[in-house]
Amino acid sequence: MPSRRKYIRRVFRHLHLGESDVLVDVGSGDGIVLRVASSFGARAVGYEINPVLVLVSQFFSRRNQRVSVITANFWKATLPEDTTIVYAFSVSRDELKLIRLMQREANRLERPLKLLCLGSPFRSMEPVDSFDAYRLYAFQPLQVKKA
Repeated sequence: MPSRRKYIRRVFRHLHLGESDVLVDVGSGDGIVLRVASSFGARAVGYEINPVLVLVSQFFSRRNQRVSVITANFWKATLPEDTTIVYAFSVSRDELKLIRLMQREANRLERPLKLLCLGSPFRSMEPVDSFDAYRLYAFQPLQVKKA
């Protein structure tokens, strides 16, 4: 589902996205979210499984040092170590899978992570912020005893 530039700008402005952020876009498509995030100073990494869309995104982002696109299945990937926020189009069928992945990554990185979703709100989790059709969810690392 393509995202609209003006709505992305509004939500990134609302969230104060900036130079200290690393945004990961799940299913980054043509890379519009990545390019808008980079215009706010963030580094942006796209995960896209469709090689044609990867090429399109790389072409449109070719002069942008803050954007990179990876041909990968996000569900099998690990987030970059410096990720601060993940952007995803939310569909209810992927809710629990996405929540588990985000919690696993917050635990692995041992720090909080944010998830910005456009689309269906989660039924099993309350957002920490809402803006237009976007919901922001926060994931805190869980304490895990090491044996």
